[in-house]
Amino acid sequence: MHIILVSSRLATTRSITLDGRHLLMLATSFVFLVLLTSSLFSWLTVRHAVEWRLPFVEEMMGMRKTDEARRSNEFVRENLNAMATRLGQLQAQLMRLDLLGERLAASAGIRAGTGYAGPGKANDKILDKDARGGPLVQARPLTQAELLEALDQFSRQVESRSDALALIESQLFDERMRKNRLPTALPVAGQWSSNFGWRIDPFTGEKALHEGVDFPAETGTPVNAAAGGVILTAETHPEYGNMIEIDHGDGLSTRYAHLSKMLVKPGMLVRRNQPIGEIGTTGRSTGPHLHFEVRLNGSAQNPGRFLQYANARNPQTSLAAHR
Repeated sequence: MHIILVSSRLATTRSITLDGRHLLMLATSFVFLVLLTSSLFSWLTVRHAVEWRLPFVEEMMGMRKTDEARRSNEFVRENLNAMATRLGQLQAQLMRLDLLGERLAASAGIRAGTGYAGPGKANDKILDKDARGGPLVQARPLTQAELLEALDQFSRQVESRSDALALIESQLFDERMRKNRLPTALPVAGQWSSNFGWRIDPFTGEKALHEGVDFPAETGTPVNAAAGGVILTAETHPEYGNMIEIDHGDGLSTRYAHLSKMLVKPGMLVRRNQPIGEIGTTGRSTGPHLHFEVRLNGSAQNPGRFLQYANARNPQTSLAAHR
């Protein structure tokens, strides 16, 4: 680019040549000058806006504050709505936990120690210490602090109810395990023919103690475990014949004698009503039958005390006929 300068006073001309580098420097200088001027103007405007009370600056600052306040209010309102929703969920969860606890306590007949009534009370139901009621009186909406406090309170109540239910569940499990270990299931379907106690021995004709009850049945009839436990012995005995003994824990065990076949081995775990052998007439026996014993710490117990519960579930078995 050529620029020609003409001077009328001196009657001379002068030529200046500008290449691309000079043009780039001029453009950069111009942009820098514009930015510097704008920055200086903005700094002076913001710094002295309050003193000068420029209308457009005050309007701009007011709009900015209004927008920030609006966004802040929306954020707070959304948080309050979320907390109110969570509060309602906790209330519903607490009600469900109370109802579940009431049903569990009523079915188990136990006292959880956290407001649940025990057995034998006039009202076997939840005694809710936080039970409330009365006429509705509308009030102002809860503040954020009040909602946080209410959420914390309900969270503690839900945690407390959960702990109480866990305790009830543990007690129910222990009770169920204890009942499953009691030999209350009939080892053979039907009635027994010889009671526990003193009787005339069929071999000697003399009075002798019969330490169990006998279930007459055909050879090969399945024999089931009266309760769950661990097989202690599965062996041939001179008097019991093929005999199985099951340990049910807490010193309680059962014996199954005169079997024709044994289906288990020592150390095996068996469950209630699981087949463990078959009826036979091995050992000191006059015919096919099962000799069934219940022992506590090695001492013979009357099996009828336990089998009466099985009799209640099997009306065709008449326990009264064997007493």
